[in-house]
Amino acid sequence: MRRLFLLLVPTVFVFAACDPGTDLGEDPEESTWDVIQARILQPKCAEACHAAGTTHAEASGLVLTADVAYEQLVGEPPTNSAARNAGLLRVHSSPSTDLYQSYLWVKINAPEQDRLYKDTPEFGSLMPLGTPPLTYGELNYIRRWLLAGAPKDGVVADEIVLTDTATYRQQHYEPLPELAFEEGISLRLEPFEVAPNFEREFFVRDPYTLDQDRLIKRSTMSMRPGSHHFIAYTFSDRTPANRLPLKGQVRDLRQPNGALNGGVFQQMQYHEFFSGTQWPRMDYRFPDGVALHVHEGTTFDMNSHYVNLTSEPAIGEVQVNLEFAQPGEVQHVAHVLNLNNTEFELPARKVTTVSRTFRANERLNVFTLFSHAHKHMIEFRVEISGGARDGEMVYLATDYEHPPILEISPPLVIEEGQGLRLVTTYNNWTDETKRFGFLSTDEMMILFGYYYTDAGKGWEPGPGGPFTPVSGMATSR
Repeated sequence: MRRLFLLLVPTVFVFAACDPGTDLGEDPEESTWDVIQARILQPKCAEACHAAGTTHAEASGLVLTADVAYEQLVGEPPTNSAARNAGLLRVHSSPSTDLYQSYLWVKINAPEQDRLYKDTPEFGSLMPLGTPPLTYGELNYIRRWLLAGAPKDGVVADEIVLTDTATYRQQHYEPLPELAFEEGISLRLEPFEVAPNFEREFFVRDPYTLDQDRLIKRSTMSMRPGSHHFIAYTFSDRTPANRLPLKGQVRDLRQPNGALNGGVFQQMQYHEFFSGTQWPRMDYRFPDGVALHVHEGTTFDMNSHYVNLTSEPAIGEVQVNLEFAQPGEVQHVAHVLNLNNTEFELPARKVTTVSRTFRANERLNVFTLFSHAHKHMIEFRVEISGGARDGEMVYLATDYEHPPILEISPPLVIEEGQGLRLVTTYNNWTDETKRFGFLSTDEMMILFGYYYTDAGKGWEPGPGGPFTPVSGMATSR
């Protein structure tokens, strides 16, 4: 915290020393808002992402071109459900309102990015995404405008502060501590390069092989900025020997020209989700007395996806720690919940709602839920199917990039014959029909989570798995 204060002092001093009612810039008629729009939002936000019809504008519901930016920002609630539920507006219009009640400030304030990623990771990534952060001068200029009530007209900040072109740079990156052999498993993707203007997604089968059956009580992940997701997979028992990749081999999903690597795509068919996150940092602890079972002989296939929108190479890095529980500490052995709907179509230029119901084959205690979809998803709901609570919503996500991880205590009990209904709405603004697929240009409809059964320490789910898909439908408008 002291280091952060020293970084901010010089620019705050320059800002405070200026008379906010005096315009020392070249154009005395140009309002503070007009300067923000023309010099910051248009070149750094609208041109790259937030223009009408672009992927990011459609996903976030935010267009920052001059014709609509002010109306879409000031007084409007954010699309991000966590920020909206916390009472934030995109921009508050009340003078001297706490800066952190304006979602815009939280998302652009690079010097306090740890506050974003550690305290409110569900708010999403620092903006502008994949490009250098705003300068100290730009931040101070926007800060003064926010504190003045975000007026559309008039001069409330001196343009001289924009001459401070220094940008915040993260001083160092601290990986997670390496776990001792008896404490758990440490998985590592050492620093790797992501080419300019490229999405790199790759897999590495970790050299480590589990020496005996183990119970996992905690999963901690940390990634350098720019990550879209990290997932640790295992391979199913039905994986042919010739489909198992070599340990330590880096397998990129795409060639440098963007073409799909067919061999890697085929290997993905045998993946089973184990743990993962779309947040830059995650520290997930299973409830007291609950741990996740891992078989002897298990190896992990590490999947990292990074986005680099800059013209320079970027560096990614991922660390994962899986901590062991002792058998005597565990009353319930957890299993992975993976409900995957692969049978849907999203017509071009339509908003489509897809539903799929999964029926439980035995009584289940569900204690964690989180969704996964791609950029066309605008809402992902989960409802109880059957019984007295039929239709009750138990999970909601409106941000595909950073879906909430819902921890349910006491667990949600799903009786045998009841189930969960996934209801997902997509906006396919493209001219092509979208279907389920593994690429970022395709779509997904997956509900992950964890559960345990009344069998207590039974280490295997019931025959055929915990759920059976029983019905599905789609409606478009």
